[in-house]
Amino acid sequence: MFELVLEQIAAALENGETVNLRAFGRFTTRKKRERVGRNPRTGEAAAITPRRVMTFKPSPRLIRQVNNHNGAVNGAKH
Repeated sequence: MFELVLEQIAAALENGETVNLRAFGRFTTRKKRERVGRNPRTGEAAAITPRRVMTFKPSPRLIRQVNNHNGAVNGAKH
């Protein structure tokens, strides 16, 4: 079941759709333009081709749970 859900999310992102998972976050894609980068080891300039990248924005609820310093999730301690 989990694999099927991941396949559906990937298919939606391939089509340029936004995927919202309530109480978890939002996955989107965006286009990056062509640009010049540098090899960090040699400093040599290199062209970076245009591409699409995936971004994730966590929901406020997920952020609260991750930052909860007493370890409680939904009122239960783990």
